[in-house]
Amino acid sequence: MNDEDFYPFPLMENQFKLPKFANFEELNAIKNRKAGKDGSFAAPIVFLQNVVLFPNTITPLSFNSKSMAIHLVANAQAEKTSLIGCYEDPEALKNQNQMQCLPVGIEFVPSRINEDDPDAPSALLQGRRRVQILEMSENEGLIFCRVKPVRESQRISKETKALMRLCVKQFAKYLEMEENGQEEVLLFAEGAETPGELADFISSTLELEHEKRLDLLMELDGLTRLKQVARYITAEINMLELEEEIHNQVQSEMDRSQRENYLREQIAKMQREIGDGKSADPEILELQQKIEAAKLPPEAQNAADKEFARLRSTPSLSPESGMIENYLQWLADLPWNEKAEDNLDIKNAKAVLDSNHYGLKKAKDRILEFLAVRSLKPRRSHQPILCFVGAPGTGKTSLGRSIAETMGRRFARMSLGGVHDEAEIRGHRRTYIGSMPGRILQTMRKVAVTNPLLMLDEIDKLNADFQGDPAAALLEVLDPEQNFEFTDHYLDVPYDLSNTLFITTANTTQNIPPALLDRMELIEFPGYAAQEKIAIARQFLIPTQMAENGLEGETIHFSDDALQTLIESYTYEAGVRSFERQIGAVLRKIALLKTQNQPLPETIHKEDLQQYLGPVEYFPLVAELKDEIGVATAVAWTENGGEIMPVEVLVMPGKGNLQITGQVGEVMQESAQAALSYLKSKTEVFKIPEDFFEDYDFHIHVPEGAIPKDGPSAGITMALAMTSAVLGVPVRRELAMTGEITLRGRVLPIGGVREKVLAAQRSGIKTMLLPSKNEKDLEEIQQNVRKELQFHFVEQMDEVLEFGLLSKPLFSRVLSSHKKRKKDEQD
Repeated sequence: MNDEDFYPFPLMENQFKLPKFANFEELNAIKNRKAGKDGSFAAPIVFLQNVVLFPNTITPLSFNSKSMAIHLVANAQAEKTSLIGCYEDPEALKNQNQMQCLPVGIEFVPSRINEDDPDAPSALLQGRRRVQILEMSENEGLIFCRVKPVRESQRISKETKALMRLCVKQFAKYLEMEENGQEEVLLFAEGAETPGELADFISSTLELEHEKRLDLLMELDGLTRLKQVARYITAEINMLELEEEIHNQVQSEMDRSQRENYLREQIAKMQREIGDGKSADPEILELQQKIEAAKLPPEAQNAADKEFARLRSTPSLSPESGMIENYLQWLADLPWNEKAEDNLDIKNAKAVLDSNHYGLKKAKDRILEFLAVRSLKPRRSHQPILCFVGAPGTGKTSLGRSIAETMGRRFARMSLGGVHDEAEIRGHRRTYIGSMPGRILQTMRKVAVTNPLLMLDEIDKLNADFQGDPAAALLEVLDPEQNFEFTDHYLDVPYDLSNTLFITTANTTQNIPPALLDRMELIEFPGYAAQEKIAIARQFLIPTQMAENGLEGETIHFSDDALQTLIESYTYEAGVRSFERQIGAVLRKIALLKTQNQPLPETIHKEDLQQYLGPVEYFPLVAELKDEIGVATAVAWTENGGEIMPVEVLVMPGKGNLQITGQVGEVMQESAQAALSYLKSKTEVFKIPEDFFEDYDFHIHVPEGAIPKDGPSAGITMALAMTSAVLGVPVRRELAMTGEITLRGRVLPIGGVREKVLAAQRSGIKTMLLPSKNEKDLEEIQQNVRKELQFHFVEQMDEVLEFGLLSKPLFSRVLSSHKKRKKDEQD
């Protein structure tokens, strides 16, 4: 108990004041007043906190020597008078923000003061009797009160005696179970004459909460107090019995565990002496047999032998024993020599690939070439590392499954999207709790052969953070010069991955590190043309969706115009994933009609799609309706395929600034600067005044500003549109173009020609300008598409202007306005 447990009553709301000196003469005069007719008397008050004094009990208290309480206690001891201990009413303090005392207090006298420690003297306080507080008053900072002693009934019935005897027995049992219980305490309890006296004594001894002690002090009826104390004793005994039961159970388990450990240590010691170790354990014998059957390489076998030696000298209950057994189990389960026999039949492979996939000629030819080389040189060690790059839904993952089926190899797919920890590739070292090999070796154990086809999906979605770079860990996996001795951190022995055929997939190569990209052979998966998508739908998608939606026996036909509308107006993609979903949506509506016994349509036409799928979702861009000044059509490549991209240029009076809008990237902005510089270099050819570019601003806008755009291939388009805007010559509306421009007007080659040509053909373009070095790329485009377009191959910007601008220039309002303004300034 500290000095805060014993303080004078506050004079104001929550404000405490300690007087410097007490007027003891006045105090003595108060205390010497005669008792009233009702037995009441006056005495000073001290408020107690966190401690409850009971009648006929002694409690030690300590307090600060500077507190007023020491003067009150010292004076009471010297005068052999008593003090009144009171307790604040928490409810009154809570509701009224003002301290009030409870109606019942305790009269006590100090019996001894110990001043060995001047800063923290202590005193023994003896409780005498309960008192009812009648009134309170204050005099020179001291609070005193008039109280009336509480007198309890002395009549004891048989029931009361029985309750007292029960409480004494329960109290004796409590003291016996309590570690600090003393037999002398029981003698005081047995000597109690009234139920209230017994209840007060036991209450002072039990370990009760402060609120419960205070409730017992406030209770004036002794029998009621004793009943409450009986309940408290029973609860305490139950708690002590539960604690003892838990302790005995834990102690018993610990004793048994220690005994088992001791016996196991002795057994292990004897086994070491006779050279036996754990070899007699059936599980260890089985593990040894699996290791022997696995025919490990020399380095892995040496590691297994060392771990078996450690296992024999390690107690079975040791955590290290389980870790060693787990390591040996991994060595035994991994395939070291098991291989699946390759099917090298070229004709069968071609038939399987053609039956499962439409198009994809380049990828199919590469697989057939691989099989041909393997048939001619079966012991060729290096496997090709292929990387399928293309838009989502173009068949990359499904082609990998077909290749495994063609070759007769087991297929396993491992998604790398979101992998950011190197340990997921190489595994954790065995020093970590719960460590295990990386996902490469986990997959090898699952396929149980050394030559599976392992597809690493979404390799462009790898992430790097403080836990390491998984792309760097893949360098060893995907390098034919290194992967024959791939080392996982968990196994810590080389594992041969050279027989595994790795195929990776990516949507783009921009996010693949150059060192990793250099180890792979890229095979591009271009977007499908509309005709290809229709063929895929008839050959694969429609039959699959008919089966999935319970329409196998029905004859439902999609017309070509319906499929064309699905492709152009309800999907926006290079692949066929959304296309298949829309076909499935239509067939689900028909399945609903079938369950309702309604007639089913035999043919689905273009006009029926809105009934099944709702309004059109996409409105593809089309060629301009008429020749415009300052508007040229570029063709761009996106992840969803090709798309035409109008470029608009506006020339207006200003200060020679160039502004480009439409959410374009830095590369495209630089192309616009190069195009403007080219136009400035042609001022003499086009007879543009020298000061024209100082007095006019150029604003280039690329529509659909919510879509990010970047790349250099719109350079010649922006140069053509700016030239048209300055000279006032319209651009041919049926013309589209793509190519990078230099400051000297050279046209450089670009990528994505196939997708761009398909976009131009789809949008109604008739003529297309391509860089001369891209002429070779037309071989990848279907013959029917090439017949619909007229191609012109250019090397200089002058050729672009010749094809793009109308042969008869119109009157240029911009140049005329400029000349007129300059003439007016001279006049």
